[in-house]
Amino acid sequence: MISVLIVDDQALIRGGMRMILEVHPDIEVVAEAADGQEAAEAVRAYRPDVVLMDIRMPNVDGIEATRRILRDGPDAPRILILTTFDLDEYVYDAMKAGASGFLLKNAPPERLVESVRAISRGEALLAPDITRRLIEHYVSAPRRGAAPPPRLAELTERELEVLTLVARGNSNAEIAGALFISEGTVKTHVSRILAKLDLRDRVQAVVVAYETGIVRAGESTGAHDAITPDRRP
Repeated sequence: MISVLIVDDQALIRGGMRMILEVHPDIEVVAEAADGQEAAEAVRAYRPDVVLMDIRMPNVDGIEATRRILRDGPDAPRILILTTFDLDEYVYDAMKAGASGFLLKNAPPERLVESVRAISRGEALLAPDITRRLIEHYVSAPRRGAAPPPRLAELTERELEVLTLVARGNSNAEIAGALFISEGTVKTHVSRILAKLDLRDRVQAVVVAYETGIVRAGESTGAHDAITPDRRP
């Protein structure tokens, strides 16, 4: 059973998402919250597997709530950001804070259900094309406070190759084919990259790759010309 917390300042939206999710026997909505403060409290009380997090809310917004919730480290729930806009700076900041992906509020109901299941499995939900445009848009100019992870220089040449291909949107299978290694070896490299750079998942790895110039905005993203969902790590 996947336990879900829905966070949105509009009761109608919360109710609609609850109805969509609870039709499915493997999903249970354990709580709702109207702002980020309530969300953080609900996470401590109910320990959900997945948090559906709106961004623009009164009092404590979704970005700060994401930061607070993820301070618990590996035991924290996975956070899926909900937004009305596909090019939203707040979404980018939430991804940097550790959110595992985002979903447009106008996505079809089946997409919401699929996303909750994917996030609960530990996948980094990177929507095709939209995520690439989002990241490229917000790293096209220097951002205040953006600094490369201190251990970036510790990545081996092979790990840099893998990180580049991850950022360009390749799946583990595609990376394995491109580098003539096994998928298991790719997973090992990705795990080491995340550990060295102190990153939560592939979403943050993609952001780092763009911000540090390992991959530049406008470069070809490879086989699918888009960043695609992939299992973590």
